[in-house]
Amino acid sequence: MFQARPQARQPEDFGFRHLQTRFQKDTVDILVLSRQGEEKVKKPLFLFIQGSLPKPLILINENGKPYMVFPFNADILLEDYHLAIIGKPYVPLIRAASTLRRDMAYLDPQTGTFPQEYIQRDNLSYYAHRNKAAVKYLKRQDWVGDKVVVAGHSEGAAVAAKLAEVSKDVTHLIFSSTNPLGRMATTLSQIRQQDDSLGTAAEEQFRFWEELVRDHGNNEVKGEVTYKSIYSFSQPPMASLLKLSIPVLVAYGTEDTAAPFFDYLRLEVMREKKDNFTFTPYVGREHNFFGMGRNDEVNYDDFGWDMVAADWRAWLEKE
Repeated sequence: MFQARPQARQPEDFGFRHLQTRFQKDTVDILVLSRQGEEKVKKPLFLFIQGSLPKPLILINENGKPYMVFPFNADILLEDYHLAIIGKPYVPLIRAASTLRRDMAYLDPQTGTFPQEYIQRDNLSYYAHRNKAAVKYLKRQDWVGDKVVVAGHSEGAAVAAKLAEVSKDVTHLIFSSTNPLGRMATTLSQIRQQDDSLGTAAEEQFRFWEELVRDHGNNEVKGEVTYKSIYSFSQPPMASLLKLSIPVLVAYGTEDTAAPFFDYLRLEVMREKKDNFTFTPYVGREHNFFGMGRNDEVNYDDFGWDMVAADWRAWLEKE
């Protein structure tokens, strides 16, 4: 007996509006989540920028149900905002988690690695200017108000900071869990913690950085990265942050490797006498806001994201 193939699932099946715009020659996929029945109600926009890797936005578990698209319970913000998130270039929006790599990265079925088009666009400048175009497109929708909040986590925070620098549409920035001095500073900090007595690995990393600086515009694909990508995310987001006059919230766990660099940013903000910054350190929490258990192991039962999102909402109410 003939059986029809199940119809491919769409973002609308999960409560999202799927919008598209263009940047350069690329299609930009945007998912928007609104309170049911309030899709056309004019509200501020909350754009969340996710972290690294070519991860589909909607991940389906073995029971056919989606994992959380946002790392926090969206209901915390939906009363007051339309929530938006932008897909990675040349990465499908929806995939079963079982078809992805263990870290949920999408691999090109022809090559078994990241799509080359994604790798060549995976850099700070591309994301910031693409997202600027996406925000401008969203601002033209009659259901989007004047207030545009951009929140980024991990690599997404570097993108959010650059976006806030280049886009006049951004009115509030939430900078979360990425090193204000750039990715290479984090890498070196991690290496130092496990290096030998001569600092061999650190010296090797400095030599690699010297090579990167000499060839920082090289966009040739090398495995899963390009020199252009590594260099771009190693530029200090602090340079963008200190240029801003809009309200900025800086959130980080004190157990994050980058925590001392956040403290340094706070010192610099005070030295510069900037009064548009708020710092929220989460004591005893790591990069993704999980608590820590015994032997300095992450306690995945101690989920902190909803608390963090509630703090973001409270800050936005005051700002």
